[in-house]
Amino acid sequence: MAGSNFVDYVKIFARSGHGGAGSAHFRREKFVAFGGPDGGDGGRGGSIILRGDRQYWTLIHLKYQRHQFAEDGECGSGARSSGRNARDIVIPVPLGTVARRVVENGEGETELLPAGEVTEHGQELVLLQGGRGGLGNWHFKSATNQTPRYAQPGEEGDEGTFVLELKVLADVGLVGFPNAGKSTLLSVVSAARPKIADYAFTTLEPNLGIVEVRDGRSFVMADIPGIIEGAHEGRGLGTRFLRHIERNSVLLFMIPADTEDVRRDYEVLLGELTQYNPELLDKQRLLAVTKCDLLDEGLMEELQRQLPEGIPSVLISSVAGLNIARLKDILWEALQQ
Repeated sequence: MAGSNFVDYVKIFARSGHGGAGSAHFRREKFVAFGGPDGGDGGRGGSIILRGDRQYWTLIHLKYQRHQFAEDGECGSGARSSGRNARDIVIPVPLGTVARRVVENGEGETELLPAGEVTEHGQELVLLQGGRGGLGNWHFKSATNQTPRYAQPGEEGDEGTFVLELKVLADVGLVGFPNAGKSTLLSVVSAARPKIADYAFTTLEPNLGIVEVRDGRSFVMADIPGIIEGAHEGRGLGTRFLRHIERNSVLLFMIPADTEDVRRDYEVLLGELTQYNPELLDKQRLLAVTKCDLLDEGLMEELQRQLPEGIPSVLISSVAGLNIARLKDILWEALQQ
């Protein structure tokens, strides 16, 4: 999205460093007889490493740094002096980053092979290992070979293209059509300040907020940009943000009270998730009917009869504060399960 600071997909080209060559050196000192071999080992080449950092929430820092090249290790020298190991390239990434390597199959097509994922602060994922340094010639001295004149070359590094994809980690993910009240709820229950307006697709990137329950307990809530019918086919914002729902422990479906049919809207949302990834149905689901401050007591009772079966439901109003504390308790209980 032009002008957006949220980037959740980048492709980088990386190269690890070559190992330094070992030295084929001999001692030549005036008062040392039979000096013999003393060539040192080569240094290790730099590796390419991803490291989880909770301070990061986007991959935008890699958008304009798509080439990551590590240095080569230094060659060994005399007096058994080892070459310096090259510095690793450590790339900080937000938690929830998935790395996949781009490879070509035998038919000239490209495939994405899983390289790993980073889900914890400080966790490291080695994308490319630096080459080992070669051994110096003093390692090869023996009774039958007192003056070895060869040393090992350093191992070559590796290179490759990787796709890094961010899937936002959150305890509760808000799922709903545009203008369902997701951003309003997040702004009420947390310190997050997402954009709120009375037109569709005001949320163009996921927003995270920490929801405090009571007694110091809290959980992370994510506002996922609105889904529309046909999103799995690319309509609206398409599947770009559906990937973030995969990492949420509990899905809170949000449907406004002024919709024509709450049950149908829920089924459409559920269908879009199913079309995208059937495994999402295994997650625990809750339903919040929003904007209930617009209803009188009679309409509230009628709405209760329209609610879909088999899913815990609660009628709320973020603006009026209706049942917000109850909703937080229900979500907390669901997360403990």
